[in-house]
Amino acid sequence: MQSRAAQAAETAPRRSGTAWLSGVRIIQGGMGVAISGWRLARTVASHAACMGVVSGTCIDSVVARRLQDGDPGAHVRQAMEAFPDQEVATRVLDRYFVPGGRAPGTPYRRVGMHTHAERPHLRDLTVLAAFVEVTLARQGHTGPIGMNLLTKVRPPTLPTLYGAMLAGVDCVLMGAGIPREIPGALDAFADGRAATLRLHDGPSQGEDEPLLRLDPGALTYGARRLARPAFLAIVSAASLAAMLIRRSTGRVDGFVVEGPTAGGHNAPPRGRLTLDETGQPVYGERDRADPERMRELGLPFWLAGGTGSPEALTKAREAGATGVQVGTLFAYSRESGMEPALRQRVLDAARRGGAGVRTDLRSSSTGFPFKVVQMERTVARADVYAARPRVCDNGYLREPVALTQGHVTWRCAAEPVAAFVAKGGDPDEARERRCLCNGLLATAGFAQVQKDGTVEPPIVTSGDDLVRLPSLLPAGRDDYGASDVIRYLQGEAATL
Repeated sequence: MQSRAAQAAETAPRRSGTAWLSGVRIIQGGMGVAISGWRLARTVASHAACMGVVSGTCIDSVVARRLQDGDPGAHVRQAMEAFPDQEVATRVLDRYFVPGGRAPGTPYRRVGMHTHAERPHLRDLTVLAAFVEVTLARQGHTGPIGMNLLTKVRPPTLPTLYGAMLAGVDCVLMGAGIPREIPGALDAFADGRAATLRLHDGPSQGEDEPLLRLDPGALTYGARRLARPAFLAIVSAASLAAMLIRRSTGRVDGFVVEGPTAGGHNAPPRGRLTLDETGQPVYGERDRADPERMRELGLPFWLAGGTGSPEALTKAREAGATGVQVGTLFAYSRESGMEPALRQRVLDAARRGGAGVRTDLRSSSTGFPFKVVQMERTVARADVYAARPRVCDNGYLREPVALTQGHVTWRCAAEPVAAFVAKGGDPDEARERRCLCNGLLATAGFAQVQKDGTVEPPIVTSGDDLVRLPSLLPAGRDDYGASDVIRYLQGEAATL
């Protein structure tokens, strides 16, 4: 007898193969934590030649906090009704749902930290949360929906992917690292087999290194077969794309080629690191996309970073790209998951010329450069950063160290310095590191209230296109929608 998941997989509308990718001209960026939420992805995907993308980063915390805020509109609960194991859904509701929402000043109940050790509740919550986000994004249209994940955030990856596949996600996009093992994991889940990932994408730590593992056959909601989504690797250079084609554990279906002006985590400059007079890394000709080399690989690709204009879309197509990925313009639209008052503050500051974007080498604990909007009352400001007590209570960006005899120590450069040093960390490495987990959750309206009453400040990431965004707004307009962005990019309107 088939499970409800298997029955749903066979009856839900699916795309066969990957030929549909060639018709996608605009991919919406998978930004931040919940900035690219289901509302934004649903709106974008309802337009022809567009793919909406949801962010899978911290999705378990996002959905748990939506429930604790009372689930306005009952959207989460409605999507949970379609999950193939209602006992799992009920347990999550019992644990996190607060009718009417939390009282002011009440901390969110944390979901716990992912590690290499299996925690059934956290695994099931993550699968369910990804399922909910994709289910909501797919409603009301027939366009494609993708999910974006960070390769650096590894422990939640397998349950997040599985939940997205249960909901029929069409595409998985991954960058911020080398996602060599992800295609094989998608193949395994599609066949109902167990998938494994190493704890990090660096050199092997030997036979004692534990693996991350998820076996659909051991889950009450596991499916014997699922549609295999397309896989797009987010890369900064054609050489990395070529390596992924040769060495990935399964099929790579295309690439997003991201330049240094794109928001979020950037690849470091190639070659010797040089800083400008403001301390930002200098990118050169070697860091720019090479469309000719990408064409030679024979797979579809999209250009990203400074591509938020109809001229950029035309130029990309003329260079052989299938289209473009656009983030910043969508990140400040009405459907964005950014907390509305904060979004408006950034737009107002950009209009006054007071919202510069800095490529910061120190903000992210991952060691990747990170593009941060220099906004007042955000953790980008030195005074706000200094006033915030350092705490690591989400742990998504922790890295495994000291892998000995199966034991793993998890460490984050943004955690309290004494704890970081006690785990063998260099105190200089912890200097000026921002807690992106708490900061990005706050940016999406899910700011944690700490024990001492501190409300976590936001951190806003953006591409360089932010500085030109106010010039695209007609006089008297202070906001716009995702559909306005698409009309503008397709050349149907001169402004947003």
